[in-house]
Amino acid sequence: MPTTTTHTVENYLKAIFHLSREQIGRVSTTQIADHLGVKSSTVTDMIRKLEEQQWVDYTKYQGVELNEKGKNIALSIIRKHRLWEVFLVETLGFAWDEVHEIAEQLEHIESEKLVNRLDDFLGNPKVDPHGDPIPDKDGVMDGGEHRLLSTLSVGETAKIVRVTQDEPTLLNFLSQQGLHLQTKVKVNSILDFDHSMILQVADQLISVSSKVASHIFVSGR
Repeated sequence: MPTTTTHTVENYLKAIFHLSREQIGRVSTTQIADHLGVKSSTVTDMIRKLEEQQWVDYTKYQGVELNEKGKNIALSIIRKHRLWEVFLVETLGFAWDEVHEIAEQLEHIESEKLVNRLDDFLGNPKVDPHGDPIPDKDGVMDGGEHRLLSTLSVGETAKIVRVTQDEPTLLNFLSQQGLHLQTKVKVNSILDFDHSMILQVADQLISVSSKVASHIFVSGR
């Protein structure tokens, strides 16, 4: 049975993996269609092909989930993507809001030897520039015990450890506000009207919307 994958197949497996991490239960074709920006009928056709290759388990009207083979492929793609993001930022000097689209292209490089050498060259990083965990060569990935900034109460102090959205406009906004990984913040107040948070960062006060706060993970108190 063929084991080679195309870029499209890899993108589907990666999408299913990411979506499954955000919920309990199987992923629907509608969710995949929305995530990838394609028609539901297109997703259904591709899921059947993935099932034929024994990369997913699919039940009509109940959704899809990756089996062990599919999960291993997805983790391999995610590993390459995040390692390339680290390389682009730390070695080539790209900003964290510039690297996602480039890494989307580089993640499909097949050479496992190259990826392992890249990992060693970078010092075997555990997270990418956005704080997302990087799977090791065996597919092991440490998710960490973090909480959303939006769940903090007034007076709590924490450190930014991850941003869950690679959208450049969000990352650019955070950079402009001085909100980077490892930045320490204290919740000064929360507005009753829209739950916007006023954060104290060093000697400055910064306002972030509840939507922005729901994309930032923090640790500590």
